Amino acid sequence: MYVICYDISNTKRRNKVFKKLKNYGKHMQLSVFECDIPEKQLKKLMKELEKIMGDEEDWSILIYSLCERCREKMILLGRIEDDGDVVIIG
Repeated sequence: MYVICYDISNTKRRNKVFKKLKNYGKHMQLSVFECDIPEKQLKKLMKELEKIMGDEEDWSILIYSLCERCREKMILLGRIEDDGDVVIIG
């Protein structure tokens, strides 16, 4: 499991990154995705993201690896949207 966060000032490239990540994982928040993919697929995704960003200078993409134990300890305050339905966890 990977959590991928990004900060991209260029709107066109930011939208491309968003669309690419939607193919790999679940949109959790504005610029945060949760991707349950194998490492080989992650490497492919990283290459695709680097290609989208090209020579753009003002951007960052953070990828956090979460083990199953860490994922079980995750705490959510508030709500997330799950395919159009609101899921409230309290």
